[in-house]
Amino acid sequence: MHRLIFYAFLAFLVGCSGQQNKQNTDFNAPLKPEAQWHAGDHHVHSRFSVGWDREKEPPEPIIGGDAIYPIPMNALMSRHHGLSWMVTTDHGGPGHSKVTQDWAYPALLRSRKVLPEVLQYHGLELNSPGADHATLIVPKGPNEATQLFRYESAYDRNEIWPQDGSRDDPSLMLAALEEMGAAELPPIVIANHPSRSGTSSKRYGRYEPAELRAWNDAAPNVAVGFAGAPGHQAVTLAPNGDVIPDRPRGAFVGQPTMGGFDPMTSRLGGLWDALLAEGRRWWITANSDSHVHYTEGGSDFWPGEYSKTWVYAAFDYNELLDAVRSGRIFVATGDLVTGLALTLTVDGAAREIWPGDTVKLREGTEFSLSITLTDPEIPNAAGHQPSLSRLDVIIGDISGPAQNQDNDHNPTTRVASRIHRAEMMEGGERLTARWESAARSDQYIRLRGTNTTELEPLQDPMGENPWDDLWFYSNPIFIEVEKSAATEERQHFNLGAPPAMLVWRIFSLRPFQSVCPDTRRSDVAPATCWQCKRRARSPSGVVIG
Repeated sequence: MHRLIFYAFLAFLVGCSGQQNKQNTDFNAPLKPEAQWHAGDHHVHSRFSVGWDREKEPPEPIIGGDAIYPIPMNALMSRHHGLSWMVTTDHGGPGHSKVTQDWAYPALLRSRKVLPEVLQYHGLELNSPGADHATLIVPKGPNEATQLFRYESAYDRNEIWPQDGSRDDPSLMLAALEEMGAAELPPIVIANHPSRSGTSSKRYGRYEPAELRAWNDAAPNVAVGFAGAPGHQAVTLAPNGDVIPDRPRGAFVGQPTMGGFDPMTSRLGGLWDALLAEGRRWWITANSDSHVHYTEGGSDFWPGEYSKTWVYAAFDYNELLDAVRSGRIFVATGDLVTGLALTLTVDGAAREIWPGDTVKLREGTEFSLSITLTDPEIPNAAGHQPSLSRLDVIIGDISGPAQNQDNDHNPTTRVASRIHRAEMMEGGERLTARWESAARSDQYIRLRGTNTTELEPLQDPMGENPWDDLWFYSNPIFIEVEKSAATEERQHFNLGAPPAMLVWRIFSLRPFQSVCPDTRRSDVAPATCWQCKRRARSPSGVVIG
């Protein structure tokens, strides 16, 4: 099967060799069409995730020893499954930075030329010092190869030989993040499969809550989130598609997935909600972690075949990466949902908003949120046509920095509304629901949905068919409440004055600028001022004040 696909791919290359490359590849003049939802995968391995001949000193790389597919084949299959962007993230190892620079990067450049309709980022699955694997994405540019070589050679814990453990130091990772955050073109770091190294007796393995907070504090514009839906979701499937009953989804043995999602994401009021309660702009993603397809004896789906990370951006390398950094993301498995639109209405005036946005409202302002989802009519890659059975609106209070850096619980998180399909307005593929509330305190709002009847995602049993248990999650929007002058006076002086009339204005989306809002000085770095740091976590937002 693999050979047939490869020969078909070679024929495709021949057929495309004479076509004009329609995408502008000039770094100084990127293509910037209108923004829309683009599906992608930030965690894809190629044959440059090598094996090692450890009889040699130092070990020598064996191409295709871990993952087997060429980068162009990954890009081709990404396109086939509806993706418009992907990141090649190969494993490191002894001296692997030279493999990345001398072999993988030239292959990536060739793949970009052959398939310009897929944005293909240069990346790495970093063996994080003191932690587990993490996706590292460098922005496209003339120095991208040099930039990634620097990070891998200096900070990957398995780069040195002999591997004496000296690099497995959390402080080295913080130093790496500080360097990345100060770069002219900062990369993005996403913690992969964060709960996979946990055990039945120890919830957290190589990723602990305090560690993730330290990453985000060190570089809030770089360490922006973790994988909500991990890869290796086909591990429970045999090559013929039958279920293998004794295997756990995602290879999560000690801390099983819940609805195919990592427990750090799927547990209501758990670690993700605890991070959001601090006001952290901490996002979730989904990925394939593709090495070898399950039909060829592996554990994986092709990129986009099962999981998709949807990003709202223009089809442009820089703008899409900025949108990932800003949290304009929702994720879904099994193509349960393929589109999302949010409209905020205040006093009869409506404004379109997006995941990751921050909305400022006067205290007591009533608002409604219109949620429109695309429930596709075409079958997914399994030939199924799943149906969204319910939408959950989840809210939580924002209380500020945690006193306990290991805190993994937000007791204020609750499902504000469970909206069943029969309660939604249907129009073709579109499902629309409406939720109403009032601005009482700083909060975040996130969405979740499923094709199951589970009120909360249950722990996945061994041998579960991933196509039967599908979920989608949006990243949150943030509500910041501005107290009226009368309310602030009453709180401070206990005057008991009636609240002033609520007045609101809608401002356009504003890009982040590296100017401190307090001092208006351009020499204040975003990581210096607390407010600037917060704005760096959310480079754009809607402001209603």
